[in-house]
Amino acid sequence: MTLRDLVNAKSVIVCVGSGGVGKTTVAAAIALWAAVGGRRVLCLTIDPARRLAQSLGLTEMRGEEQEISRSFFDAAGLDPKGSLHAAMLDPKRTFDALIEKYASSEEARDRILGSKLYHHVSAVLAGTQEYMAMEKLYAVRGSQEFDLVVLDTPPTSNALDFLDAPQRMVSAIDSPAVRWFMNAYRGIGPGGAFGVVSRGASFILRGLSRFTGAGFLEDMSRFVTDLSGLFGGFRERAVQVYESMRAPDVAFAIVTSPDPMAINEAIYFSDRLAEGQMARDAFIVNRVRPRRPAPRVSAPADIAERIGESMRLVADPVTFGRHLVQNFTDYRVLGDIDQREIKRLKERCGAGPTYAEVPAFDEDVHDLRALTRVNAHLFA
Repeated sequence: MTLRDLVNAKSVIVCVGSGGVGKTTVAAAIALWAAVGGRRVLCLTIDPARRLAQSLGLTEMRGEEQEISRSFFDAAGLDPKGSLHAAMLDPKRTFDALIEKYASSEEARDRILGSKLYHHVSAVLAGTQEYMAMEKLYAVRGSQEFDLVVLDTPPTSNALDFLDAPQRMVSAIDSPAVRWFMNAYRGIGPGGAFGVVSRGASFILRGLSRFTGAGFLEDMSRFVTDLSGLFGGFRERAVQVYESMRAPDVAFAIVTSPDPMAINEAIYFSDRLAEGQMARDAFIVNRVRPRRPAPRVSAPADIAERIGESMRLVADPVTFGRHLVQNFTDYRVLGDIDQREIKRLKERCGAGPTYAEVPAFDEDVHDLRALTRVNAHLFA
């Protein structure tokens, strides 16, 4: 199956990989190609650099879906048969939506959302950004508004972060420390007075109250109790979100560069997907240096003669020709190294997935026209 067939057959494409390999560019390019081909596409990015906004002609990325203006397609010489939307994930807003859905009551919902503790916890809780990416994808899929959703996953140096996010979130909320606080704070009476609570917990809480004040402990008591009230629904939702990644209409595209460390990360991510019974559908190797044939002319003097008129401004044409030969030789070596690493990737991950290569361009990809150049290689 080619990448063309894969994108046409799936309703979700998840671009994964380590940071700095061009996931955002690849995600935008895939979304653009599908939209031009006639599908209703949403490109959902979590990239903090927000390069995608510029590539798609947007002044900024927002949490709500924004449709890419027809004028930007016209400027790039494109005639889309479908539509293209883009959105920047806002983990805080996504977390708020979960609280609103699973809070035990309207009062508990308002207390949680208005709590200073919640504003801190929702920002620093382990796996928040990674999990909220999956949560947002799950919610968008259920809306049936788009034929295809392309998810640009958070940049990460650890392949485990994205796949383990649901379990990490559940574990953080249901941690032994949270359970201890919840049980201990149940012994706090009206006005922050300690009621029936274990002697050890009472000693610790009284000590804390000297530094934080009883009012803080009372706020913490309410917050932890309200949070525990939504845990059951949240845990069930996290399981649903994780299982949805195994659906047959979801494809994973592992984006990498030919750098040996990035290839190692791609192989590791491939193994983790296999362990989680998730499909390894495609490997996209970005910024590949081309493999050049040996030059037909290699003597510096001959090169100087071949270049001819262009060499008239060079003080020492022979030395300049020698530098050209060395530069070309070095570049050939780099191209050979890239192909060796790509071969290692294919040998390690097998013939089942689709493999695609995008060359290293002389200029950055910053608009629809440049994304079209990427697609000329992705979907050749």
